[in-house]
Amino acid sequence: MNRTSTQIFIALPVMDERENLPGFMECLRRQSFQDFELYICVNQPEDWWSLKEKRHVCEDNKSSLEYLNSLNDLKLEIIDRSSIGNGWKGKKKGVGWARKIPMDRIAEMATPSDIIVSIDADTAFEPEYLKSLVEFFHGNKNAVAIAIPYYHKLTGDDEKDRNILRYEIYMRYYAINLWRINNPYAFTAIGSAIALPVKSYKTIGGITPHNSGEDFYFLQKLRKFGQIATWNREKVYPEARFSDRVGFGTGPAMIRGRAGDWSGYPIFPYPLFDEIKKTYNLFDDLFEKDVPTPMDEFNGMKFGDVSIWQPLRINSKTKKQFIKACTHKIDAFRIIQFLKWENTKLQQSDEENLIDFFNHHYSELIPTFSFEREKLNFAKSPIEELNEIRNLLLSIEEKYQKSNANKSK
Repeated sequence: MNRTSTQIFIALPVMDERENLPGFMECLRRQSFQDFELYICVNQPEDWWSLKEKRHVCEDNKSSLEYLNSLNDLKLEIIDRSSIGNGWKGKKKGVGWARKIPMDRIAEMATPSDIIVSIDADTAFEPEYLKSLVEFFHGNKNAVAIAIPYYHKLTGDDEKDRNILRYEIYMRYYAINLWRINNPYAFTAIGSAIALPVKSYKTIGGITPHNSGEDFYFLQKLRKFGQIATWNREKVYPEARFSDRVGFGTGPAMIRGRAGDWSGYPIFPYPLFDEIKKTYNLFDDLFEKDVPTPMDEFNGMKFGDVSIWQPLRINSKTKKQFIKACTHKIDAFRIIQFLKWENTKLQQSDEENLIDFFNHHYSELIPTFSFEREKLNFAKSPIEELNEIRNLLLSIEEKYQKSNANKSK
């Protein structure tokens, strides 16, 4: 290509999204920045055509393809992994592949400075959204990617709103505690809220197509390469809905939450994050010799040996290289594993852990709450009170995001 201007390429996986596509396309039509192309992968496993309980997804995808092919006012490329004979076969299936195939296609033909935007069909965004991303990357040359701010708008459906608020409280609480301990993996992975230059995508070898959680592993991979930004002047607004299309994430969390099971998304006791910080702070000392760390028992269980540091010392010529290797070893995945492992030993409820956190770190904000702290109950407290907690966490997280914005410039 001989272009000098930045172009945006949008990667959109579609499965059972026919009702959401018109609204999504309308968001695109309203964009002030119109130099974009849309790559859509309509997908589902081939054998779903023969499964009675999945046939409705296939028919919905068929309708989506008909709708997309009828559009003539948007520049788009349709990748059909849904029609009979075109569906996923074998192990190559799922949202990971539905993101990877359009992203790989984009990377083949776009320029290094062009921008890949990962998004979902149930996500809304304002008219300045794409323009804000172009401006962001022009002003943040050190950013290898951005985990874009998000917000779930309430629906008026008590069941949906209660569950999405509980899930968002979990996500924001988790991110805030990583910010608080100055951890390099302080970002939230949402597949509909990621953007990156094509050169970043190519440098890391693209997205790894996990069946679910592909956004988490993608951002972790990018973070090991460079700086991930987390602040942008525009947000995305994913829909709150019950969905089992992936193994974990928003939809499955809401389904399990509706049944009363939030065990996969606990409000971890804040002191556990401090144990991670203590471990990271010992990386300097570990370059010289093994010293006890708060994560030794976990490391012994997970890696089969408490002394995981010696191989990193052998392969590191300098302390800086060693610390980087340690940060890659105890990465975002190991952090969440450690937190869940330690959390099983403790007895406090999610509500008690949240209240302890506010008492210890943000006691001055507690009087602004409308709820009585001793009566906080995620399953029973009024939606208005849960929304107030969500919005308070949002305001705390945004302060961290803005204060760290200069790192990517």
